[in-house]
Amino acid sequence: MFRLPKAFLLAIGLLALGGCVAYAPVPTAQPSPQQRYDQSWAAAAAAMTDQGVTITAQDRGAGAIRGQRAGVDVTALVQTQPDGNVQVSFETAGPPGAEPGLAKRLREGYLRRMGH
Repeated sequence: MFRLPKAFLLAIGLLALGGCVAYAPVPTAQPSPQQRYDQSWAAAAAAMTDQGVTITAQDRGAGAIRGQRAGVDVTALVQTQPDGNVQVSFETAGPPGAEPGLAKRLREGYLRRMGH
């Protein structure tokens, strides 16, 4: 039976590894804090519209979008955090039992529009 020398097998292994190529990752541009805020603002307003909320006021400086649906007041708060991330929250206020789960549906709609 024919046996290959260990040195020959090692040389073949090293040559095979030499053919492997590792590419550096392609850098991706990160959105600016203003772009993140704008995207979050648009997604929050769209989520409200998707749920049938009539937007009655928008104050970008304060980060507040206000609206109503079936007697329930809805507020979306869009706030930039110290680390540059944007936090969005939805608050609802109305008669007990009116529009149950609306705040949750708004949040889910917002996340869907943000690609989450």
